[in-house]
Amino acid sequence: MRKSTKRRRNRLFPVLLVCLALPAAALGLLWLITFPDVAALRTTNPATTALMDARQEQADANGMRLSRHWIWMPLSRMSPHLRRAVVAAEDASFFTHEGFDWEGMKDAALYDLEQGALKRGGSTITQQLAKNLYLSSDRSVFRKAQEALITRSLEQHLTKERILELYLNVAEWGMGVYGAEAAARHHFRKSASELTEDEAAWLAAILPSPRRYDPLRKTTSLVRRYERVLHRMNQSTRRQTRID
Repeated sequence: MRKSTKRRRNRLFPVLLVCLALPAAALGLLWLITFPDVAALRTTNPATTALMDARQEQADANGMRLSRHWIWMPLSRMSPHLRRAVVAAEDASFFTHEGFDWEGMKDAALYDLEQGALKRGGSTITQQLAKNLYLSSDRSVFRKAQEALITRSLEQHLTKERILELYLNVAEWGMGVYGAEAAARHHFRKSASELTEDEAAWLAAILPSPRRYDPLRKTTSLVRRYERVLHRMNQSTRRQTRID
């Protein structure tokens, strides 16, 4: 009986391996086939993003009419204050890391472990761009793996300036408001090229919750974030001055 049972187990083991391996292989093949053509972003601007499409689907499902305000603006024509403000607010080490802020990710992982859920991302600008362009809002482990692969590909194929240009042009800045130019016109009635340091700091401050915050309605939490952004911008300027 013991030998018979052992033989059955030995025969079942390869079957179990195949049963486990086939779905994983199929999933990997599907991901390779559908992997986005990141290299094309070197010279081509996206016609839409996963986030824009998701917002539209949400509006349609709720019977709402959602207008899309989106005007592409080259990075060279944007106010340098806005570029500084967004990097200071969202990813201070953007120009030195290779897509991942390991310290930030460690802090986020510890927080998630304490909370027992995937709540904080510790995301860099490149990671946020990957999510915005291609991914759903799902916080599953598989989605995080997709995000990591796309992030690495963005860093390999694009310059930092191009990544920042893409991010500033597709970021959500309000209900149906996407990109720096539309945001500047919507919130301040001017072009992104004309933004002052103060206005740029306000726009950077609303990025974490763009559909909740409005720089014209200065809530306590928004004012605190705005002050932190200005402080980081000033620190960055002083460090750069010392280096020069």
